Amino acid sequence: MNLVRDLLVVFSWLGLGYFAAFGVINLFFVYIAWRQLTTFRRARSYTALDETFASPFTPGISVLVPAYNEEAGIVSSVQSLLDLRYPRHEVIVINDGSTDGMLELLRVAFDLVPVRQAVRTSIETKHIRGAYVSRRHHNLCVLDKENGGKSDALNAGINAAAYPYICAIDADAVLENDALLRVVQPMIDRPEVAVAAGGIVRIANGCTIDAGRVVDYRLPRDRLAMLQVVEYFRAFLVGRIGWNSVNCLIIISGAFGLFSRAHVEAVGGYALGTVGEDMELVTRLHAYLRERDDPFEITFVADPVCWTEAPESIPGLSRQRRRWQRGLTETLVRHRREVFNPRYGVLGLLALPYFLFFELLGSVFEALGIVIAFVAFLSGAFTVAFFFAFLAVSILLSMLISAASVVLEEYVVNRSERREDIARLVLYASLEPFGYRQLNAWWRIRGLVEAAQRKSGWGEQQRKGLERAEEVPLPKGTETV
Repeated sequence: MNLVRDLLVVFSWLGLGYFAAFGVINLFFVYIAWRQLTTFRRARSYTALDETFASPFTPGISVLVPAYNEEAGIVSSVQSLLDLRYPRHEVIVINDGSTDGMLELLRVAFDLVPVRQAVRTSIETKHIRGAYVSRRHHNLCVLDKENGGKSDALNAGINAAAYPYICAIDADAVLENDALLRVVQPMIDRPEVAVAAGGIVRIANGCTIDAGRVVDYRLPRDRLAMLQVVEYFRAFLVGRIGWNSVNCLIIISGAFGLFSRAHVEAVGGYALGTVGEDMELVTRLHAYLRERDDPFEITFVADPVCWTEAPESIPGLSRQRRRWQRGLTETLVRHRREVFNPRYGVLGLLALPYFLFFELLGSVFEALGIVIAFVAFLSGAFTVAFFFAFLAVSILLSMLISAASVVLEEYVVNRSERREDIARLVLYASLEPFGYRQLNAWWRIRGLVEAAQRKSGWGEQQRKGLERAEEVPLPKGTETV
């Protein structure tokens, strides 16, 4: 009995240390985010988007759209990407062995014709069965290849890309019209060191989307989606900016990221056999450039927005979070030699250890910490003061960080014009630590177990769709068959 009690005490003290360290680090990130976003807010009106659009020196961008069985919304997505406000960009859709009618739908909608496409072979991929170009849009290309997964599809797109920068975007995501003009700014300002840049991803549930554009912003009505809105604010406006401040951003969302094609080719493209291909690629770029002692910047840009659909069911969200945890585990395993290695600077001594202890192993404390501390308190192992201190550190700090991220969102972007929307955001920021965080932690533990079991694959993806199929318009002058 004494052994059990001692174990409860040890776990409770470790949990207290975990929550305290996590809170202090993220409060520091909040401070950094506040300072940087204040500067950004003042400078935003001076961003020379018109000059960037008009300049002949603005670099071209190849937008890569890996797609598998996306017939419901692919036409609208592609049309919106073609219509982006950018002087020189191409859209490359990679059909990764789809079994639905997506390829035929694209052929009819954009008047595709087969061509003998000249494709580099610098990165090995599955066999490309055919290539098509549009007779209506000179900057649209479609590759049809054997199924090889998202990473393989992206690598095929890299081989076909004509421009020096590649922008990877999910087939079901929606970019704001000037997103490319904004995300390319680091490459224009510091072309000699800028290697990659990522924008902010926002949840589109509740918004009105017409022809691939968000025309009316509304918060989700679904409670689960609302909790994810707060979560995304914290991840992007606090976490991304915090790591960006020390030039150690190792996550650029796979839904929207801009990369130097030469650097991606130099490290061998996207890794196969992982569901966290976005984080793994960025981590590999960090390691590669630090090994060479090359000056570089991998940047988070708070302005360009990509909209995505959040799961509105417990099973769907569980699959997503377990997959994310498997991707994190795979990345840390692949890059284990960099962890605590001073050769890799802040990557090895700060960023990777943080993700190891706070995002991977810390899920155990998130899921069980409060319960075990309560049991230890009931057994007489702790005083009332210790137990309430534990609650303050584990819950109140989390609430403070989430509420601060909501304030940062409203301060910088101010999309929620209605007071009741802001009140809802603050309410959900306050409710998030009670149950939702623990449930997420449990899913992360399951994801860790699945990674240990070498489970692979993305799992079934169930989406309602950002735009209902019957509302997805075809380009003018086309007819369905």
